[in-house]
Amino acid sequence: MEKDARIYVAGHRGLVGSAIVRALRARGHTNLLVRTSAELDLRRQAAVEDFFAGEKPDYVFLAAAKVGGILANDTYPADFIRDNLQIQVNIIETACRTGARKLCFLGSSCIYPKFASQPMKEEHLLTGALEPTNEWYAIAKIAGIKMCQAYRRQYGFNAISVMPTNLYGPGDNFDLANSHVLPALLRKFHEAKLAGAPEVVVWGTGTPRREFLHVDDMADACVHLMEAYDGEEIVNVGVGEDVSIAELAAMVGKAVGYTGNIVYDASKPDGTPRKLLDVSKLTATGWRARIGLAEGIAETYAWYLAQMRP
Repeated sequence: MEKDARIYVAGHRGLVGSAIVRALRARGHTNLLVRTSAELDLRRQAAVEDFFAGEKPDYVFLAAAKVGGILANDTYPADFIRDNLQIQVNIIETACRTGARKLCFLGSSCIYPKFASQPMKEEHLLTGALEPTNEWYAIAKIAGIKMCQAYRRQYGFNAISVMPTNLYGPGDNFDLANSHVLPALLRKFHEAKLAGAPEVVVWGTGTPRREFLHVDDMADACVHLMEAYDGEEIVNVGVGEDVSIAELAAMVGKAVGYTGNIVYDASKPDGTPRKLLDVSKLTATGWRARIGLAEGIAETYAWYLAQMRP
């Protein structure tokens, strides 16, 4: 991507989008196009068409999405499938029709079957049933992948799809009602520390295993793939290592400085037993994650504390 290319980052205020903006600016890209959701409702086709017609971006990072954890996905299934489908259809179609040179679509590792063999390879897509608690979001993301592939085949549109593992970092959502596991744990342990609570209750059994990638590494990988990869097939983005939820909780407790007990509520859902990505396709392009999990958790907690200061 040329330094003066017009680059649209959809969802620039979100966890991934804001990190992509940081990564692009750090590389000297100065012509970034961004709009808040109040300025541009990506669910509205006419609004998206007007934006692309006026701005004519050369490159598009499609990081805008409605996201959330198990509780949010299970509570608002219609919102998750509708909003994500609308955003994806509007941006991919309009980017292609208005002459964008390349688009990077961000999916999710939840697209893979609940009981996919581990680590999950890109070819495992559509080989089994999804995890029921987030299938609405997963189906929308699968549709986005297939739309990118279809537009490449029919129109020659250079759209690539990347599948990130669980992401965390500065800019994350710490709302206990709809956040993902790592930021939710950070907030829980922080509040327990402040209250002097004797224990922290963690959902599930603690046995599921998850892979976590710092969002700045994710952004770096997206920019790298935008410049180095032009294939139709999806590309997993992760670190290639995972930890149990119990191990994660212990790491978060240590970072926060909480010394009480950790209790697991087995009546709450565990979700998918394991979600580890095979990242061999990504590493073959010359990219590897740089930020370790303990380091990343400490940095994220410091960011969280900074946001709470007046």
